[in-house]
Amino acid sequence: MRWDRFFEDLEDQLDSEWEAERAALETESERLRLSRVTLRERLVALAAAGTARPAACELTDGGTLEGRVSRVGADWFALAADPPGDGLRRAASRALWIVPLDAVRALTLPAPDLLGSVRDAAPGDTLGQRMGLGFVLRDVARRRVGVTVRVAGAAALHGTIDRAAADHFDLALHDIDQPRRAGAVTGFRVIPFAAIAAVGLAAPIALP
Repeated sequence: MRWDRFFEDLEDQLDSEWEAERAALETESERLRLSRVTLRERLVALAAAGTARPAACELTDGGTLEGRVSRVGADWFALAADPPGDGLRRAASRALWIVPLDAVRALTLPAPDLLGSVRDAAPGDTLGQRMGLGFVLRDVARRRVGVTVRVAGAAALHGTIDRAAADHFDLALHDIDQPRRAGAVTGFRVIPFAAIAAVGLAAPIALP
């Protein structure tokens, strides 16, 4: 019986050592996985989860947008926004915001989404990985949808995107409540993609 107990103790010790080694390997594996997770992959997880809980996105223009992450492209994401409670009602009441990843200063997420976005981080589908900001803005220009453009260090601009090139777009300025007509246009701006904090769409559209 003493020998039986001796071997049982050895088995218990071996089990404990294996469990400790497995836990150590899993911890190291998780650390390695986390070291490779990108912000874009966490946004993909938020979009896939389809949560109704809003995220708060602080932008390079000093403002904040709140809403659900609904789509993620190669270098941007779409935020289905709830109007914030500030005085800029007309500028803030966009149905959808297109936000360049480089324009994000910080994200505030509910705890379940914070943890879930780490756990479920993924690159997403191939189309999303290839769809750049320029592609989306060219589609917006084609649809002639009114936009609000938030630019770092400047007041929000309202108008219609006339054309989008490789790294910039032309914006015809007009009142936010008017369609783009020659008589309504008050000027033009050439805006580099790198200067964009967010582009708000005046009407809901299905993104490409």
